[in-house]
Amino acid sequence: MTVVTRFAPSPTGRLHVGNIRTALHNFLFARKHGGTFILRIDDTDRERSTAEFDQAIRDDLAWMGLNPDKVVRQSERFDLYEREFDRLKAVGRVYACYETPEELDLRRKVLLGRGLPPVYERKPADAPVPEGRAPHWRFKLDHDAPIVWNDLIRGEQRFDPKLLSDPVVRREDGSWLYLLPSVIDDVDLGITHVVRGEDHVSNSAAQIQMFEALGAEPPQFAHEALLVAAEGKLSKRLGSYGAEHLRAEGVEPMAMLSVLARIGTSQPVEAATTLAELAAGFDFATFGRAPAHFDSHEVELVNARLLHKLDFAAVADRLPSGATEQDWLLLRPNLERVSDFAGWYAIVDGDIEPPELSHEERLFAKDAAGVAEQLDWDAEPWKVLTAELKESTGRKGRDLFHPLRLALTGKDSGPEMAGLLQRIGRERAIARLEAAARR
Repeated sequence: MTVVTRFAPSPTGRLHVGNIRTALHNFLFARKHGGTFILRIDDTDRERSTAEFDQAIRDDLAWMGLNPDKVVRQSERFDLYEREFDRLKAVGRVYACYETPEELDLRRKVLLGRGLPPVYERKPADAPVPEGRAPHWRFKLDHDAPIVWNDLIRGEQRFDPKLLSDPVVRREDGSWLYLLPSVIDDVDLGITHVVRGEDHVSNSAAQIQMFEALGAEPPQFAHEALLVAAEGKLSKRLGSYGAEHLRAEGVEPMAMLSVLARIGTSQPVEAATTLAELAAGFDFATFGRAPAHFDSHEVELVNARLLHKLDFAAVADRLPSGATEQDWLLLRPNLERVSDFAGWYAIVDGDIEPPELSHEERLFAKDAAGVAEQLDWDAEPWKVLTAELKESTGRKGRDLFHPLRLALTGKDSGPEMAGLLQRIGRERAIARLEAAARR
């Protein structure tokens, strides 16, 4: 079997972290099996769907490297839906209904009050048709046998169709709801695996019968536990955390993708540098049933670990002009964002404001400048400088190292000083020590 998956967002807003997780898992499963990943834009809601959000979704996926092999839009496929709808109508698998939303709501309340499941009650075929009222359309579920499938994450799933309402597939105004067009698309596009959240499990039960009514083999399903945060279920209300947010914050896309690939599984979260690396280890057998807890702080931690693994070629186009591979390797261990590099690069390659030191520290900086003038800078200047100052002044530990770091970098902490001092160079280092001594 050639694996074909799809990600089907509605262009009614930006992608949030929950959407991205679904897209990622469909992408990784397809790539692991050498298959096809399709982006299906579900833009049947003409009032809320916009070209701007359509473009934003595609831009966000491209920025994360989740490039689809094919893009289709439901708004361009209405003729196909109409043909298949007519075919189902001809064999009695879709039928017209005339209840108003208020009537349906009242009937649900009556059933619940009697302790019965609030399942839609079919009307007799010869029931009178209300004059002047347009119908909505339902798919007629087959009640003769249970709906059973083996979910790749949840195991065997079993539904009694008599306990499910015949789903509405088309509104009174002729517009489509999600269920039937999605099935028609999956058949037409040859989708082999549907990967989505567990909130769609009951939808899948109804859709399996739709596949069968269309004469198609249902795809395999993988229903993932929902993503949750401290506030509870993650939704578009919390959707500010997405690709747009990451870009604004300077977070690497692979940091978030590394987290989303593994949370909710038995595998540890690791900082992966490529999608191929994530795809190689992707396995639905490792997914659990418990909610997947998403913590944005974990993304920050993974981002730092990821940067410490990235080679110069991966970031060169985002570094200041003149920065070398040696500069990147020197400063990389201290970075949380690539954007942090510019600040440290200015320190090693430019001028700094002399720090405010105590009187004793200024005297110490003056001594350090004198020692620095005598050093062999082709050897190990930091090691020799600190050793001679320790012996001549009696300073050690923080009293020795901290004022030197301040005088040389203007910072209380940072990358390892041996490499920094070598990169700062003799002339600049002596000048900084002398300037700190004078301030």
